[in-house]
Amino acid sequence: MSPPHRLSPSLRSWLAQFPKALREVALVRLVASLGAGGVLYLTPIVFHQEAFSAQAVTQGLALAALAGTVGRFLSGALLDRGLACSVPVLLAAVAALLGDVRLLGTSAFGGYVQGQLLLGIAAGLYWPAIELAVPLGCHMGPRPIPSARGYALARSADAAGIAAGALLGALLAAGGRLRGIYLVDIACLVAVVVLLLRQPLPRPTPPSGDPADQTPWRQWLPPLLPVLAISLLATSLPALMQSALPLDLVRGGLERAAMPESLGALLVGLQLGLLVLIQWPVGQALAKRPVAHGLGLSLACFAAGTVLLAFSALSSLGLWLVLLAQLPLALGAAAFLPIATEAVIELSPREHQGLAMALFSQCFALSALAAPLLAGLALDAQRHAGGLWIVMTLLCLAALNLVKRLRPRPAAQETPGGSA
Repeated sequence: MSPPHRLSPSLRSWLAQFPKALREVALVRLVASLGAGGVLYLTPIVFHQEAFSAQAVTQGLALAALAGTVGRFLSGALLDRGLACSVPVLLAAVAALLGDVRLLGTSAFGGYVQGQLLLGIAAGLYWPAIELAVPLGCHMGPRPIPSARGYALARSADAAGIAAGALLGALLAAGGRLRGIYLVDIACLVAVVVLLLRQPLPRPTPPSGDPADQTPWRQWLPPLLPVLAISLLATSLPALMQSALPLDLVRGGLERAAMPESLGALLVGLQLGLLVLIQWPVGQALAKRPVAHGLGLSLACFAAGTVLLAFSALSSLGLWLVLLAQLPLALGAAAFLPIATEAVIELSPREHQGLAMALFSQCFALSALAAPLLAGLALDAQRHAGGLWIVMTLLCLAALNLVKRLRPRPAAQETPGGSA
């Protein structure tokens, strides 16, 4: 991203509507996502080339998710004690860099697992801090904005970075240099460290220490449970897009032919490209409506996308169904990502938002732990993922009942830590 004085006047004017602190958060997320895009979505293909079984590939992804659970709770607890959001992100950058170096130079399962564990720890440290930095940044400066709009911008930055990273990875795959994704990530991690040293992320308000100011967990946790349950299911879809879909494409379905690895990478990149185009308008539109609307739309779109993926295995023209499925899957992700995060902020007290964000982020970790393992078993047993996609369709439809239990958007005014 170019410095502000090199941006076009229209883009400068558009960015000026956001507080400076929020723009800095979005820039860090953009650069971090650029490096992570290829690593997250194309690592399964890298080690498929090394003749790893589907279960071996997905076991590494699951272990990474397990390693991230500790980092998430540690990050959330420290944030609730007033630790600056920059510290967990800097630690995450160091862990991810070590993981990239390990994955770049190994063809053995042991080295693959070590690299994945480091990447999992990095993700655990990163997400609670970078998510909490958004509402904090929204309320810094003379012109604060609602945190829902801030999350729309932040998720747009994530989508743009990940899509660009995955596309770059696809180009590297086409050129026979797929492991170059780890070099790209290393360069981006170094850039993130430089950005954070130049402009640290916001610091949460330290707790007062007065027990009277502390909301008991029995009061704030139960309202969060429906959001967390929906998130656990919805976050399994990105995990499956990273693990099962690339392997499903290169292996083929019952009637759908196996695709070249470069084409499989480009199809994954297509969904990410669609997400870039629609993330901001969808997030901006849903920010004006109750969070239940956005989460309901997300689940319906995920159901539509997965049923198309399931039927793609049954046709020799299944490639077209895979292409068609990318639109509802991208729309589901665009609706879920900013709105679910906003729902967590709305329903948690300010003094516990770090821990609440850690619980929300934990949904990504748990789904990334279970979904790849189940996907690996399904792929090795059936040689295709048709049954897996049907199960995901049914679960998404069933989860629509949880949306009805969500509270409406609170009418209380915004506070510096997020919605009151």
